[in-house]
Amino acid sequence: MATQAVTPIWRLPFEKFASVARTLLPSSLLLLVQRLGIAAVFFMSGRTKVDGILTVNENAFELFRTDYALPFVKPEIAAYAAAYSEHLFPILLVLGLFTRISAGALLVMTSVIEIFVYPDAWPTHLSWAGLLLPLIALGGGKLSLDRLLKMP
Repeated sequence: MATQAVTPIWRLPFEKFASVARTLLPSSLLLLVQRLGIAAVFFMSGRTKVDGILTVNENAFELFRTDYALPFVKPEIAAYAAAYSEHLFPILLVLGLFTRISAGALLVMTSVIEIFVYPDAWPTHLSWAGLLLPLIALGGGKLSLDRLLKMP
């Protein structure tokens, strides 16, 4: 005869809280919040690099010539790539379209920033990775165009 484990009384409030949290915070909502949160970070950064809609500004070029100075990439190419990536991939994340690819691209960008530009900013970059990694692993969730289009 199998014995059933008895839950200690002190755990009951925690189990109730966890049950309510699971009900109120389904994974589809959590993935949506992650998509919107990380998209905002990168999109706002992208807006600092352009004038008007998508004209890369001189400040962006100067940053990539001096402060950022990436190895193996010309500053002008890096400025265009960063500015356009910081607009395109966040928009795709908001829509939940090509979520895994978009999150992966932003994770690569985060890694480049961490390794070559701001290595001391690892707590910030780790928090970005914490938002991006579940999107890569799980996709956009039920509240995404990926789901509607039956994308993996």
